[in-house]
Amino acid sequence: MTSNGASTKKRGTFAWALWDWAEQPYPTIMQTFIFPVYLAGAVAGADVQADAQLGVATAIAGVILALIAPVLGRRSDDTGRRKFWLMFNTYLLVGIMIASFFVRPAPEFFLIGLVLYGAGSVIQESALINYYAMLKSVTTEKNIGRVSGYAWGLGYAGGIVLLAISLAGFIMAEVPWFGVSTDDSIHIRAVFLFSAAWTLVFSIPLMIRVPEIAKNPNARKETILQSYQSIWAQLKSLRAQAPETLKFLISSAIYRDGLAGVFTFGAVLGSLAFGFTQTEIIIFGIAANIVSGIGAVIGGRLDDIFGSRSIIIASLVGLIISGSAVFFFYDYGVITYWIGGLALCLFVGPAQASSRTFVSRFTPAGREGEVFGLYQFTGRAVSFMSGTFWALSITMANSVLGVKDATIWGIWGLMLILIVGLFLLTRVHPRPTVLESK
Repeated sequence: MTSNGASTKKRGTFAWALWDWAEQPYPTIMQTFIFPVYLAGAVAGADVQADAQLGVATAIAGVILALIAPVLGRRSDDTGRRKFWLMFNTYLLVGIMIASFFVRPAPEFFLIGLVLYGAGSVIQESALINYYAMLKSVTTEKNIGRVSGYAWGLGYAGGIVLLAISLAGFIMAEVPWFGVSTDDSIHIRAVFLFSAAWTLVFSIPLMIRVPEIAKNPNARKETILQSYQSIWAQLKSLRAQAPETLKFLISSAIYRDGLAGVFTFGAVLGSLAFGFTQTEIIIFGIAANIVSGIGAVIGGRLDDIFGSRSIIIASLVGLIISGSAVFFFYDYGVITYWIGGLALCLFVGPAQASSRTFVSRFTPAGREGEVFGLYQFTGRAVSFMSGTFWALSITMANSVLGVKDATIWGIWGLMLILIVGLFLLTRVHPRPTVLESK
């Protein structure tokens, strides 16, 4: 490759990584630290179990994604529209964040808030199929782990900036930026508009710098129904060509749902179990993103040395120990959430980044979108688990054990998922062999 070509690919790599920064408002603001806390606190009525309802919304979103994910990636591979669908879903997310501004702090808006919360989850996960599929095209075998980890760390850095601006510019400011009023929680809702603008602007480099893939000349035109009918043949083909990759998809589906649950319900846990205010949740969120970013960057560098599976296993063990400690030391109060919660964050980033790296390393060439579609499908096929086990653990503690404030018990549902996922991961070969397609 010429120096000019290398420079062009380098710019494409950075533009790809910057999308992690661009889409960060959804996981940070809309999924974890502000929007769900706003829904559970300011919007939901006093007689509503907001924590359990959020779990139900998460479960429903997972079922919907499981129904559509298997065909999304493969169709984008065949039609050569991988970047197109990534950008399409990115701007749908922008629309979701704008719509969230109109969810007022009144019980009658709680249902629409839950719908937007769940719809955003489906759209974001759909976008990730094509985003992850691009990883191999912007990296080399020697730096794929590092680039994936750096990109994840860049996303966390974006989360830090977002939360700092949200706190200083809108939520804690005596006079919020741009003259925004504090009446009717407009200063909090304005954060959702700021988030939409953030995603809109910072997603532009990927659209410009990363080239679209070529259309598969051998692909036959098929309807969506035919795409679903082809799933079984697709799975058999992948099992023959990359059997360990298929096993990894199954094992990772379990533990990744546990990881998603840790982030999804983390802020709710801090708010309802440990009594954190909205401001304290955001301060914790800033610290959490710093720790998570450090973990992702370190994990990415170690990934290229020790392999993706080793990093994931170490991270899952750390998560299980940290999560258990949060429960057992609950009576010590907020210090438990600060120490245990940040420990959880330290291990989430490496587990997530190395998971997508593992799939990229051991996916047959030309099937990246297809396999990452299965990656999202297998994950979302069981994504009802985190919401269901979270809600079930809380409900059982309340009804069977008579625990009045049972939110902390939800963490056991998440830990159980991680333990099962860890066991299945140990059955996967650390460096699978991928056969050439015939």
